[in-house]
Amino acid sequence: MLRSLTRELRFLRRDRGALFWLALAFALSVIAVSFGIAEVREQRATIATLVEEDAADRANALSTQQDWGGAAYYAFHLTYEPPSDFAFAAVGQRDTAPWKHRIKMLALEGQIHEADTRNADFGLVGRFDFAFLTASLAPLLLILLLYDLRASERTARRHDLLVATVGSPRSLWLPRATLRVLGLAILLLIPLWVGAMIEGASPGVVLQASAIVIGALLVWWLIVELVSRIDASPSVLLTSLIGLWLALAIVVPAISKAAIEAANPVPDGGEILLLQRETVNDAWDLPKDDTMEPFVEQYPEWREDSVIDEGFEWKWYYAFQQVGDQTVAPLARQYREARLERDRDAGLVSLLSPTSFVERAFEKLARTDAMAMVAYEDRIRDFHEDLRRFHYALIFPKVEYDAARLEDLPQYDPSR
Repeated sequence: MLRSLTRELRFLRRDRGALFWLALAFALSVIAVSFGIAEVREQRATIATLVEEDAADRANALSTQQDWGGAAYYAFHLTYEPPSDFAFAAVGQRDTAPWKHRIKMLALEGQIHEADTRNADFGLVGRFDFAFLTASLAPLLLILLLYDLRASERTARRHDLLVATVGSPRSLWLPRATLRVLGLAILLLIPLWVGAMIEGASPGVVLQASAIVIGALLVWWLIVELVSRIDASPSVLLTSLIGLWLALAIVVPAISKAAIEAANPVPDGGEILLLQRETVNDAWDLPKDDTMEPFVEQYPEWREDSVIDEGFEWKWYYAFQQVGDQTVAPLARQYREARLERDRDAGLVSLLSPTSFVERAFEKLARTDAMAMVAYEDRIRDFHEDLRRFHYALIFPKVEYDAARLEDLPQYDPSR
């Protein structure tokens, strides 16, 4: 086998077409990894800047307040989902879903969905990153490297002579194809490994990503091998393989995406925003008991302090903000569950498309998949609940204002 590989390596050095495709694979891998690293570093720099500005803005806003209600109203709090150490390889849902929000003590769901202008999906192809390269372009490069190994020899009428000389077809075609597949895998993975070292990615994650790349190439190698055994001209084989690639990489994902969206309708984020705003705005004209009763059902510990003695009180104001969230809670849950259901269905359908399967596998490793984005929204809700409980404990019992107590404000923790 080693002697056969050495022989094929000499042949490969003289095959300018194969060398071109291999060099192109390496160049595209370098570009994809470089773009990914640049993107995640820009996101980290943005987060670092926003964290500093957010703290300064909040301190400035709180310095001028004289009561708990005003302090809660004017203080913004930054929430964010930092990119993982492997996010450079698969930008994933971070390209279409918000990964930072500034929230305050008002109704939360509207604040989440106000920035949700691209929540559905940005497009079928997406950003050029390493996941896209591995899933979509690497199979095409593999096809171009392997499709005419047999056909070109048949066309030149050397096929039977070569097989007879070597002794068996396997001894001839296996080393030749192995060398090209192995070369393509290595040239794709070297930039990934370098990028992983630069970003400090976990060796376990890098090992899994490497296995995904190799596995994907082996699947497509098997497909090319089966098709190339057909006794046809190189042009016919190439057309057939590219047609198969288009079906598995483009047509199947597009059709399945449309079918999944039809089967799992997702409420528009604007519907949640509009309903919440209508609920909050209408509360100004309703009897205050209509607001306080549903509020104390959610927070029974403040029942004794829920009586409104004046025309306007902060506790009433924040109560109808809370009721606004309670009103849209069923729609928000439907929005969340429908997205997760779409993601689960897409995972099942991806078994029919190597392209979709590889991209989803990379997004999961990079924590840039739909599950990660939903988990970020859940962390926002948990943090906002901490803010509410902190402020309610000061506003409802009418605790005397003491700015020093604001030093104990809950702090957002992205790792929570």
